[in-house]
Amino acid sequence: MGDDGGKERRLNAAAENAEPRSGPLDPGRAGSPGAVDPAALEAVFRQHGADLIRAAYRVTGSMSDAEDVLQTVFLRLAGRGEPLELGPSAGAYLRRAAVNAALDVVRGRRRRRAVPIDADNAPEPVDEAADPERRRSGREAGAQVRAALAALNPKAAQVFALRYFEGWGNKEIARALAMTQTAVAVTLHRTRSRLRQELASPVGGLS
Repeated sequence: MGDDGGKERRLNAAAENAEPRSGPLDPGRAGSPGAVDPAALEAVFRQHGADLIRAAYRVTGSMSDAEDVLQTVFLRLAGRGEPLELGPSAGAYLRRAAVNAALDVVRGRRRRRAVPIDADNAPEPVDEAADPERRRSGREAGAQVRAALAALNPKAAQVFALRYFEGWGNKEIARALAMTQTAVAVTLHRTRSRLRQELASPVGGLS
């Protein structure tokens, strides 16, 4: 149970205090020529780890899964076998990687339930001041949207998650995914329509 405000505070605290588990930042794993410098990887973790765990949590709805996603992203970076050069867009690159890994997690626990999807708006966080019934409905709606995303093709799910969970604009998504803005807009429109069709009869309301 618990209130959503408390959950958000715990999420913020966990994100800010996230520590790398043994593995991705272990210097022993980066000893080959051209491998990722552990110090560089550590610096990236310190700078972006909190944002990544928040991004993963927004998609998965689970702190445990978000922590696993964070680990996955940095394990993949550590296993690249080449110097770490993410450039000035490192934050966007890593958040996109976290969203992708989080979507993989959601696909692994795919479920179907009913929830309406408004054509113009994203699922909104539940107001901690709302009554218990509204909080419960909001949590269920979020879980239903995540489950529905698991039925989409990976590109459509990624576009939807970046737009509605991460708040990226169409131009930013287009640049990150090497798409045109028109293609992004069409994908979002089709995805919203697909989600409405895939989900059962509307109950409650996400605005």
